Formats: sequence, C-alpha cells, structure tokens
Amino acid sequence: MFSSRKVPRVRAATSLVLAVGLAASLAACTTTAPTADGCEVTPSGSVSAAVKVSGGIDTAPTVEVSGLSVPVSTERSVVISGDGDVAETGDTVIIEYTILSLLTGETVDETAYDGSNSASFALDGTLVPGFEKTLLCSTVGSRVVGVLATADGLDASQLTQLGLAEDDSLVLVLDIVSVETPEPVVPPLSRAEGEAQEAPAGFPAVVLDGDGRPTVTIPDAAPPTELELAVLIQGDGAEVAAGDDVTVHYVGVNWNTQVIFDESWARGEPATFNTGGVIEGFAAAIVGQKVGSQVIVIIPPAQGYGEAGSPPNIGGTDTLVFVVDILGIA
Repeated sequence: MFSSRKVPRVRAATSLVLAVGLAASLAACTTTAPTADGCEVTPSGSVSAAVKVSGGIDTAPTVEVSGLSVPVSTERSVVISGDGDVAETGDTVIIEYTILSLLTGETVDETAYDGSNSASFALDGTLVPGFEKTLLCSTVGSRVVGVLATADGLDASQLTQLGLAEDDSLVLVLDIVSVETPEPVVPPLSRAEGEAQEAPAGFPAVVLDGDGRPTVTIPDAAPPTELELAVLIQGDGAEVAAGDDVTVHYVGVNWNTQVIFDESWARGEPATFNTGGVIEGFAAAIVGQKVGSQVIVIIPPAQGYGEAGSPPNIGGTDTLVFVVDILGIA
C-alpha cells in the first residue's frame, strides 16, 4: 500500500585513485594518540615531516617528495593549521587534495582547487585506513600531509593499477574545506506517547490494548463526505513535513464494510515510507503532526483510491478510516 524512497549520498570525486580502491576499507585502524578533546590524532613522524609543501590553502600546492621510504606506521603532519570545525568519526569531510607516489614523488591524482571537483568523504570506516587517519581530527582551513604505511594503504595490485611499484605507497596532501556533522539519529518510538485527546462526536471509537494496538469501531451511520481528522494522542516530537520519510504504526478500516484492510500492527513492525508516496488523505493526516502523536483520519474516496478503489477490499465508493501512530522521522 505504501511506497518508500531512499536518497543516496553522492560523492563528488570519481578519480583513478578512487576507482582502484581508495574508498574501500583495506585494514583495521591502528592506535593513534588521543588529544585533550578526545579526537585521536595520528602522530607526525620523520617521513611526513620531510614532505615539503608550499603554497596557500586556496591554491594547488607545490609538493617535493625525495629519498623517503614507506613508514612503519601511517604518519600525519599539519602544514597549515586552520581553526574551523574538527573532522570526527561519522562526519562528512569536503576536501581538495593532491596524491603522490612516495617513491617517485610523481602526482597520481589531484583536484582542481577551485571547487569544481572537490571530494566528499564520510568518516565511517569505509575509507582506506591511512586516508581516514589523515583526515580525522583535522580542522577546517587546514592543510595536512599523510604518508600511508603499507598496512594502511592500497595493496600491491591496486598500486600497480595506478602505475606504481608494488612496494610504493601514497603521500596525501589534503586541504580541509568543510565538515558536515550529521544530525543524531533518533530511534522511532514503539507507540504513540503524549497527552490523550477526546475525539469529536461522530468519530469511530478507538480502544488501545496494552501494547498500544488500536481497535476501531465504526459508528452505525453514514460516513462524512469530507476528510475529517482528529488527534487522539498529542505528541511533542518533531513536526512531520511534506517529503519526510516517516515511521508509523497504523490500522486501516473500511467504513462501509467495517473490515480491516491493512494493518502494520498485525505484521509486528511499523512501516516507513515517504509522505509523497501515500494516498492524499493519509498524507494530509500526518503532515504537520508531531512525532509521538496518534491521529484518526476519515478519508472519502476522492482522497483515497478514487473510483477505481483498491480491490478486493476497497471499492470505488468506500470511505476509509486510519488510526496512525507517528513514531519517527528518518
């Protein structure tokens, strides 16, 4: 009855380096040094400190790499220190970058440093470990250098795909443009929670069992001809907006036949869907309502399934009743 929609995250850079595995985790993260604020900074070392980088934060850097060998553990040095937001686990970081061969100093890949192909990476454990270690704890406005240890970098076959020697590694010069911190995920409720409200006269009677599952009794009367809505439990959570993905428990009853035609409670789990993917009357009932609320809506055919109905349980002239617990917004 309901459709769902997931919006994929699009990452900006589609380079050769990414194609051969930069965005695929290759090994577990090694221990890094904790700072006072709790972010664990990968320490600098003699190799990363020996990478010579010149140029301003808003321009492509000049990088000199000469006579260096692959470090035992990944090293990270700060060339320019910014004072913006700190990149932490779970954040998405937007960067400009230059990537070079450690053994030859040749550039393997780079962005344009003009915003046209900035790269966006989620610090969620899916990056090559050395790349993520270089980004973690960096501040917006900074330029950092990372030199990847063998265990934290690309494997031999991936290096050869880039035209590098099997014993080579990568030098990363990363400019931190911005950091996006996702909104905390609030788990959905199990049932409506809030202040009970009295339904208007003439509405179906609703009785809840111990788990909150509603039983709906249709009045012995003709249904209303216009959509009617009432709040049975007033929640105090976030307000549902048009286009939101929402999680709800619901029961749907055909007023004309007094038969349940759909019910999430009977399936043992709530439903999640986009407000744009349901019948007009159902969307009208939940958009503008708050999480935690329970609403009852009476939907005439024109705002339900129209003249075609939804056989075999809903005819073209049938009025629908939904009792909906609004449990969360994705």
